[in-house]
Amino acid sequence: MRGRGQGRAAALLAALVMVAAACGAASESGGPDAAGGLRVVATTTVLADLARQIVAADGTVEALLPIGADPHDYQASAQQVAELLDADLVLANGLGLEEGLVDVLANVAADGGNVLEIGERVDPIPFGGGAGDDHDDDHDDGDDGDHDDHGAEDPHVWLDPVRMAEAGRIIAAELAAIDPTTDWPARAEVYAAEMLAVDAQIREILEAVPPGQRKLVTNHDSLGYFAARYDFYVVGAVIPGGATLADPSSADLAALVAAIEREAVPAIFVETTEPTDLADAVAAEIGADVAVVELYTGSLGAPGSGADSLPGMLLTNAMRIAAALAPSPAETP
Repeated sequence: MRGRGQGRAAALLAALVMVAAACGAASESGGPDAAGGLRVVATTTVLADLARQIVAADGTVEALLPIGADPHDYQASAQQVAELLDADLVLANGLGLEEGLVDVLANVAADGGNVLEIGERVDPIPFGGGAGDDHDDDHDDGDDGDHDDHGAEDPHVWLDPVRMAEAGRIIAAELAAIDPTTDWPARAEVYAAEMLAVDAQIREILEAVPPGQRKLVTNHDSLGYFAARYDFYVVGAVIPGGATLADPSSADLAALVAAIEREAVPAIFVETTEPTDLADAVAAEIGADVAVVELYTGSLGAPGSGADSLPGMLLTNAMRIAAALAPSPAETP
């Protein structure tokens, strides 16, 4: 899957040799300040939002992916490849998230580009590592917990605010190596404090969900870090594995239906970046008691959505999860 963009990436890079040379010459002649500050290009809207909080007015930050795009299968245009080659810093999630950009990013790095992959630097966990420890012995994850890439590291690190506090520090350290004239680490500490405050707010929101109801079913395996941070159990996913590109078999879906019924899970959480057809079909198979609830996972939301920043995205998701899983007043003893 990761190699499917290789031919296109090579062709784009070959066509952009002269563009890259010109960009490099302009950069060498004046450095970041010559172009009006640092130029940062981030693959995802989430990383771009984080970087903007640290870069502020001392540079520009662009997101390669538009709002609502799935990072798993996005393909870069020739112009975007040129922007990556010309950037002072390219921020990528890594850990296989940007499946359609793996070869492009590798070639940009080989051509001298400064590519920083965040995921591997913030203590990644394996797929399946998000289940609460108290559930490990009580649930059989044979049918409903299988992953095509089980054991691989989970790339969805941005759904944990504590890890993103550390990501800000990592980005600031890289910016300081590029331009030591600005106190980037001080800005990162301000951002880290904000993310730790978000973590505290999420915990408060989730107090409405009793331990016995902290069970998640997702469209694909994206909430492992959320589950590990806030002691939820991941029952299963509609699409097997950690990508959104696999196709579940009829046996996979039947096993998931059985798991949802066994665990009495009231909601399936889907992504705003993906069609909900399969999740809708699973919910319909079970009955009206299972809701399909959209979360912001692979992309920030549009302006005004409440999820148009990383803190807003995380808090919006927490509120939607709590609303879907908390007992109704009639169920409360």
